[in-house]
Amino acid sequence: MSTVSTSFGDAAIMLRRNFKHTVRNPVTVFQAVLFPVVMMLMFVYVFGGAFKVTGEYVDYAVPGLTVMAITYGLGPTAAAVNGDMTKGINNRFKAMDVSHGAVLAGYVVSTTVRGLIADAVIIGVGFAMGFRPHASFLQWLAVIGLMLLLAFATSWLTVAMGLAAKTVESAGMATVPLIMLPFLSSAFVPADTMGTGVRQFAEYQPFTPIIETLRGLLSGGHPSTGDAFAAVAWSVGFALVGYVWAIATFRKRA
Repeated sequence: MSTVSTSFGDAAIMLRRNFKHTVRNPVTVFQAVLFPVVMMLMFVYVFGGAFKVTGEYVDYAVPGLTVMAITYGLGPTAAAVNGDMTKGINNRFKAMDVSHGAVLAGYVVSTTVRGLIADAVIIGVGFAMGFRPHASFLQWLAVIGLMLLLAFATSWLTVAMGLAAKTVESAGMATVPLIMLPFLSSAFVPADTMGTGVRQFAEYQPFTPIIETLRGLLSGGHPSTGDAFAAVAWSVGFALVGYVWAIATFRKRA
């Protein structure tokens, strides 16, 4: 059997293992899938009337909530990665001659799929709440592609954080900046309505161009070239940094 086939087989086993752990842990499912829905209901029905945006507030909020749904599922992954490392489980995989890439790929793919499921739930609930996108078929493909890229990129960054942390608790806390950044973006209110300082931070942080690109695509319009380029660049940057950091840390600690 070739090395490539063996690696894919190892990755499939690791992926199945991580999915089983997710299903058996209701807290993980709630945090990754249901809590973003709670946030959506709260912002649209409780706070939405206080925000001045063009069109219906649910149409404005859904793109930001899809990004938030991805980031909310990252904490359990970082904790699980660190737990496997500190408990010596990854050393057992190494003794069983399981490839390093397969172990990490299991975490990354399961987290990516979980994020996309959360996004599908958000969009589905959004339709029930009156969300009416005007995206064409090609624009929907672009939306799915960008969400997939973001979920994949942040998954690698999260795995790296989990591997680098000293304890399970600190691993979970390491993802807090990724969870909080969407709140300080244009996810819920336009950046130009914010005060000086906060507005500049919101405009130049990673998640604002991603959200604005999704918003432009879902509205049926054309997102600015600058936002689209920045969205892809930030996502690719997250993925590369996370991948290199994760591989280096895993080889050092495993």
